[in-house]
Amino acid sequence: MRQQQGEGGSSNVFSMFEQSQIQDQSFPAFTIIDQNRDGIISKDDLRDVLATMGQLNVKNEELEAMVKEASGPINFTVFLTMFGEKLKGADPEDVIVTAFKVLDPEATGSIKKEFLEELLTTQCDRFTAEEMTNLWAAFPPDVAGNVDYKNICYVITHGEEKEEE
Repeated sequence: MRQQQGEGGSSNVFSMFEQSQIQDQSFPAFTIIDQNRDGIISKDDLRDVLATMGQLNVKNEELEAMVKEASGPINFTVFLTMFGEKLKGADPEDVIVTAFKVLDPEATGSIKKEFLEELLTTQCDRFTAEEMTNLWAAFPPDVAGNVDYKNICYVITHGEEKEEE
């Protein structure tokens, strides 16, 4: 059963996300974690989803600590709130820039588009072709094919492009 979203609450958690992101088909994490489909993420749900990812020996205390991060039962609204708070707690801009600097040994402030695209489409949480198209639309490479990673880092941490000074 699907929880009523935003009913009776004064929280602005829904303003942190676009409506399309909140809909289950665009925000599948909650449905994936809620293994028993009861509308609440429990210790058993966490144990089951972790087992599907190969983590079979998770201690009860670890699961309890995860569930206790919420102030009460983790329904969809609480999950979104927690997710939004984690996003707000993203690494500071200088930490993200420093990570990019590893890919920029000459300290030019940019990296090759092809190199970044290769990393983003082949490693960890792989970007889709559509996500890459959106990235390049938002951060087009210069004529030499380089991407200004400092601007990307700024947008990641501030949510908007830096105004030209």
